[in-house]
Amino acid sequence: MTTNSVSSLQAETTPIPVAPSASTSAIGDIFRSWRSNYALILTVITLLALGIGWAGEALGVLPQWAIMLTAIVAYGAGGYTGFTGAMAEARQGKLDIDFLMIAAAVGAALIGAWHEGALLLFLFTLSGALETFALERTREAIKALADLRPDAAEVRRNGQSMVVPVEELVIGDIVLVRPGERIAVDGTVISGLSSVDQSPITGESVPVHKAQGDNTFAGSINGSGALEVEVTKLATESTLSKIINLVEEAREDAAPTQHLIDRLSQPYTYIVIAATIVAILIPTLFANEPFADTFYRAMTLLVVASPCALIISTPASILSAIAAAARQGVLFKGGAYLESMAQIDTVAFDKTGTLTHGKPMVTTLQTFNDFSETELLHIAASAEQFSEHHIAAAIVDKATELNVPLETPDEFEAIAGHGIRASYIRTDAEGEPYEETTYLGNAKLFESLNIELPAEIHDMGRQLQAAGQTAILVMRQHNAETPEAIGFVAVADALRDSAIDIIAQLRAAGVKTIAMLTGDNADVAQKVAKEVGIDEVYADLLPEQKVEIIKQLSERGKTVMIGDGVNDAPALATATVGVAMGAGGTDVALETADLVLMSSDLSKLPFTLRLSKQAGHIVRQNLIFAVSVILVLVTATILVPLLYPGFVLPLPLGVVGHEGSTLLVVANGLRMLAMRE
Repeated sequence: MTTNSVSSLQAETTPIPVAPSASTSAIGDIFRSWRSNYALILTVITLLALGIGWAGEALGVLPQWAIMLTAIVAYGAGGYTGFTGAMAEARQGKLDIDFLMIAAAVGAALIGAWHEGALLLFLFTLSGALETFALERTREAIKALADLRPDAAEVRRNGQSMVVPVEELVIGDIVLVRPGERIAVDGTVISGLSSVDQSPITGESVPVHKAQGDNTFAGSINGSGALEVEVTKLATESTLSKIINLVEEAREDAAPTQHLIDRLSQPYTYIVIAATIVAILIPTLFANEPFADTFYRAMTLLVVASPCALIISTPASILSAIAAAARQGVLFKGGAYLESMAQIDTVAFDKTGTLTHGKPMVTTLQTFNDFSETELLHIAASAEQFSEHHIAAAIVDKATELNVPLETPDEFEAIAGHGIRASYIRTDAEGEPYEETTYLGNAKLFESLNIELPAEIHDMGRQLQAAGQTAILVMRQHNAETPEAIGFVAVADALRDSAIDIIAQLRAAGVKTIAMLTGDNADVAQKVAKEVGIDEVYADLLPEQKVEIIKQLSERGKTVMIGDGVNDAPALATATVGVAMGAGGTDVALETADLVLMSSDLSKLPFTLRLSKQAGHIVRQNLIFAVSVILVLVTATILVPLLYPGFVLPLPLGVVGHEGSTLLVVANGLRMLAMRE
């Protein structure tokens, strides 16, 4: 986009309209509203029928047929959701809580206690409606992410502006972003200047300046400037789409505690049914007790022993915690990782890009053999052009800054963990071709090439490293001649401002061991470790060696590995919980890690640890409370009457105790939604 086009875009205030499908939207809204509220509507109908029938019978103002009708309505409305759920499970050869509730209500009606049965169905349906509402709040907190992305975008095609759905955008499209608009795509700014609020995606609290060449994320909010953005990812592949998919997958991936409860729920249901049958048969066969009393007590047992609160206690807490984390820019890939995070006692950091910013700068140019600094930088930067390593980027950036001309090598090879090799085909004075090879790397590179370095070069390298710099030796070789040392290019990477405080917070949160794993040299690693307070340092590591260290650390306890998701990918996959510094959600970070810090903000790590521990505490509270309520009510139903023969636990009291405990554990779990840093 030209300057004039940017100015005209800023001047335009009325967006190009998109034709809405109002009728389809309205019908969809009505349908979704009914689906989410029908349980509450049935609950109200049940309550009204129960109240009219009870009052009519108590006051004697309704005929018997009308009372019977209200009972039928109350049972029909109150039992609909439970009956359909029970039938669905029964068709699979299973019996669940819905069956227990329906059986208890029918049993109450058979002994003439239809009011108690209707009250049970009312509270059961109300409990289900409120559970749905509560969990829907968690789901809506997740689904709200989808609303961050506009449905349509203004694009410039063939010299004309038009509005198209974001799903129809293709890579290479030019999207026009007006001041104050949400950005619709992941892309690259090709024209314009603005500040962009990326907090919905990365959690960064401060707007980020955007200019030509900078990346944008779908769902972020443009500031006062106008931008023209080239689409680099399809709508389905954007960072925002991946966030939504990850959190949705996490919602479906139950925590180990929930898996255990789910496995035990079916056997427990059969135990409750068997206990109810025994509670009917023994007094009937061996005690002189009226059948109506026996059956009433059995129906009460059926209600109070049902594990509603127990089953809902874990997902209510876990889903709320996942949603709270997502709002803070922390993405869990499943409830299992949330539970595992709460047990962490060892944290292992990568250095570059994790404890440091990952954007090193050239700090020293040390030349040999009468080469100038400009010549050293020309040779080094030319060779590093095709490398994707962060140190290579720093060298090339320095050459660009000083306007040092570069040339393109004819061959390039990256040697993992060691350095690079670049070759050029030259012509000598006689016109004969020869090969010139440039080597850049650490001492390991030259050892692997059987190149013996003079003592003074070793000493210079050690001095640079002792000063906290990464020293890259540059050598050049003509054909098979002895390589010639050109000089050292030393780079340093600034420590993250928050690193020291983060380490202290992790220790305060109960982390016992903090380690650093890096491919950098030991001197640089030790300097960084001393600054931030690292316990154990492992340096000069190749990716496979990081995996071995993580395995060793994991033998001591639960281990978290925090890295940038590229060279650290194997270690991230090996750790108990792999945490990626998302930096806007790189593909490797999102695919490899179990947990992603979207803004690459280490301060989110102690928050995540506290969140996980708090979720674990709430799950345990809910489980203990749910089990305790069941034990108390069962004891009051079966054991207390043995000691006090005249005692009978009223069915309504059992119903209130059972359903009330369910609502309390849900409310307790929802407290996680309010957790902040």
